[in-house]
Amino acid sequence: MEDQKHRILMVSDFFYPNFGGVENHIYLLSQCLLKLGHKVVVATHAYGNRSGVRYMTGGLKVYYIPWRPFLMQNTLPTFYGTLSIIRTILVREKISLVHGHQAFSTLCHEALMHARTMGYRAVFTDHSLYGFADVGSIHMNKVLQFTLADVSQAICVSHTSKENTVLRSGLPPERVFVIPNAVDTAMFKPAPKPLDRNEIIIVVISRLVYRKGADLLVEVIPEVCRIYPNVRFIIGGDGPKRVRLEEMREKHSLQDRVEMLGAVPHAQVQSVLISGHIFLNSSLTEAFCIAILEAASCGLLTVSTRVGGVPEVLPDDMIVLAEPDPVDMVLAIRKAISILPKIDPQVMHERMKKLYNWHDVAKRTEIVYDRALKCSNQNLIERLSRYLSCGAWAGKLFALVMIIDYLLWHLLRLWKPTEDIDEVPDFILPKNHDGKVLQDFNAEQ
Repeated sequence: MEDQKHRILMVSDFFYPNFGGVENHIYLLSQCLLKLGHKVVVATHAYGNRSGVRYMTGGLKVYYIPWRPFLMQNTLPTFYGTLSIIRTILVREKISLVHGHQAFSTLCHEALMHARTMGYRAVFTDHSLYGFADVGSIHMNKVLQFTLADVSQAICVSHTSKENTVLRSGLPPERVFVIPNAVDTAMFKPAPKPLDRNEIIIVVISRLVYRKGADLLVEVIPEVCRIYPNVRFIIGGDGPKRVRLEEMREKHSLQDRVEMLGAVPHAQVQSVLISGHIFLNSSLTEAFCIAILEAASCGLLTVSTRVGGVPEVLPDDMIVLAEPDPVDMVLAIRKAISILPKIDPQVMHERMKKLYNWHDVAKRTEIVYDRALKCSNQNLIERLSRYLSCGAWAGKLFALVMIIDYLLWHLLRLWKPTEDIDEVPDFILPKNHDGKVLQDFNAEQ
């Protein structure tokens, strides 16, 4: 009996041409699911002039919904503004399951809400960690509780992320799966020749924002340069904290030892990584951190803060962990420099090939989809009881939102019957398990 093939709609505000961990995750997971014979369609908001329907490598179809970003690449929350277009995509593409990504994404939350109203199974992947005390986190956690109250299954990228999501959303732990990110080792390869170790180069590639620990770098870099005259830093990335780093460079006269590259396109990240010996990650919070995988795949020894899911990412002999404190980070860098002669980039790259693979991630995600489709499809009254349990006042508000969504959906069906929406023909490439799709994408980049 042939395995059941799914028809999946991936939804998030974060997708190409924007670059980041979530964007890479959605793209590479979609490519591998396509190669396993599933149908995958992506829905995101318009980016500049990129609006409408586009096709990417491997026949991946992307709907760039003509909805402009409002703040930090997120669309303006409207609750019901996207109902009509999400319904049209679901019917046109004969979707069986909706997979939303990232708790930051407004489009993701709205699409999952509409999908459950229309009786579709929903899966959510959380890529980030949140706190519990500040106003922003409290608000975000309540929104997440609303969305996850009725999803079929949830996925987290690390065990730490799972604990965080379960605590924030109240979701039963047995409905949350841990599937880590992966790295495209065909793209991130070590330098052909070993680098000269007379000069040690430490690479930092990150958004220069508070959450990524840019303030820590301001204190760590001058101290490391004072202790080791042969150490040089290469910093790739942009953000509001770039000014502080440039001021530090001027203050300590480190212009010849600290190179600021600015924003680095993803296609050029590998060429920057292979110019260094050590990769430095100073994040203050991190659910997983794909950047560490990319650096390890290129043969770099990693020094990182011990936060979130980072300790789960690499074996102990491939990473040196430190508390998010300047003194401890300097000690970790000193330890990394001392063990650098024992590191063989090619051996590290081969180990990464075995540890992390996007095809393995896709097969594990398939299992979650299978379980989601086996979940019973409850009626509105049964679903409302879940929302009412979200809080004395919030529960009633969530239930009201869903009732209105349900009524609008029925009005939409009267105004534009389902049979009047044209279904599009399927476009699925033949199965191919040799990694060619990923290689083609890398060649294009």
